[in-house]
Amino acid sequence: MIGFFRRKKPQDGPDAVQTRPSTEELAAAFPRAPGEPLPADAIPASTPVADEAVPEADAPRNDAGPLPEPAAAAPGAEEPEPVDAAPAAPAGKSGWRDRLRRTSAALGLAGLFTRNPRLDDDLLDEIETALLTADVGVPATTAIIEDLRKRMKEREFADAQALLKALRADLIALIAPVARPLVIDASRKPFVVLTIGVNGVGKTTTIGKLARRFKQDGHSLMLAAGDTFRAAAVAQLQTWGERNGVPVVAQGQDADPASVAFDALQSARSRGFDVLIADTAGRLHTQTGLMSELGKIRRVLGKIDDTAPHEVLMVIDGTTGQNALSQLRQFHAAVGVTGLVVTKLDGTAKGGVVFALAREFGIPIRYAGIGERLEDLRVFDAEAFVDALLPEALGAG
Repeated sequence: MIGFFRRKKPQDGPDAVQTRPSTEELAAAFPRAPGEPLPADAIPASTPVADEAVPEADAPRNDAGPLPEPAAAAPGAEEPEPVDAAPAAPAGKSGWRDRLRRTSAALGLAGLFTRNPRLDDDLLDEIETALLTADVGVPATTAIIEDLRKRMKEREFADAQALLKALRADLIALIAPVARPLVIDASRKPFVVLTIGVNGVGKTTTIGKLARRFKQDGHSLMLAAGDTFRAAAVAQLQTWGERNGVPVVAQGQDADPASVAFDALQSARSRGFDVLIADTAGRLHTQTGLMSELGKIRRVLGKIDDTAPHEVLMVIDGTTGQNALSQLRQFHAAVGVTGLVVTKLDGTAKGGVVFALAREFGIPIRYAGIGERLEDLRVFDAEAFVDALLPEALGAG
C-alpha cells in the first residue's frame, strides 16, 4: 500500500508541487461498498518531517491539496506509529474499558460472570484458571484465590455478585500501592529520566509521548539520542523532537551512548532545562556486556550530578507475559529501576503481568500505554485498570 503513494517527483523544477492521488486512484487503493462515500481520512497523513518542511498554510494548493511523498524507512527502523489513525481513548475510566475490554484478560474474566453462576468451588477454580491464563502469575493468583476461598467458607458472600465485588477489591489492593505517577522534582534541574528496556517494547515512541506530556505540563525539556546501536534510532528520536518542538542532543550512529548522555546533561544544565530524557539502546536482559553499558551511562551522569539519573524508567511490553519478570529482575540489578511504563495493553495483551510485577517488585508503575495516539499514554490508574478487566455486574461482560 505504501508503494502506491510513492509518486514520481515532477522534473519541472525545485518548486514543483506534488498533488494528491485522484479519486479514482484512491478508490482502487481503498475498496468500499457501492454507494459508500469516500471517508475523510482515506488520504494517509504525511510523515512528521514532511509536515514540518511544508506547512499546510504556506504550501501551494490545487483542488486536491498537496501530498508530500512519504520518506523511506531506513533498515532496522521502527515503523512510524500511526498517531492519527484512530481516535484517542475517551477520558477517564471509560477510556480504559474501551481499550482493554477486548484483551484476553478482560474476556476471560468477563466470561465467568456472563450468567448468574453458582457460588461454589467450581467458580473459584474457573477464576483461578482465568487469572493464570491472563499472566497474573502463580503467587499472586494463589494469594487472591485463597483469600476468596476462605471468605466464601465463612459465608461472607451472599451470591456471585458479592464474590465479584470482593475479587475487584483484591485486584485493586494488589496494584494500588504501585500506582504512583512520576513527579518532576523542581529542585533537581535538570531532572534526568533514563529510559531502558529490551528491544521492541516501544521505548523511543514512549519518550516522544512523554516529551509531549511534560511539555504540556509546562516543563522545558531536552532529549538525548543515546540509542546509537539500532539503525535510524537517532533519526527517529529527532523526528519526535521536531514533532514536539523539543531539542535533541545527538552524536550520530555508533557513538558512545555514555558520551551522548554526558554531553546532553551538560547542555541541559547550561541552558536551564527542567527535564532531560535520555534514550538508550534496546538490549536483552541476558546480554551481559550491554547491561554493563547501562551502569557506565549511570556513572557518567553521576560525574556531573551525583544524584542523576533521578528516574530510571523501564519500558515493558504488556504482551511479554511472565518473561517481563526476568527482564525487570536483571535490569533492576544492573541499574536500579525506579519506575515502569507498561505499553501495548490494548489489543491482544493479556495485561495480568501488571499484577505479577506489582507483587514481586513493588516498583511504581508510572504510565500505561492503552493505544497508539499520543494521548493514550496514561498515568497508571489502578481502579480504572481493574474495572476495565472485570464486568460491571453479572451478565455485563
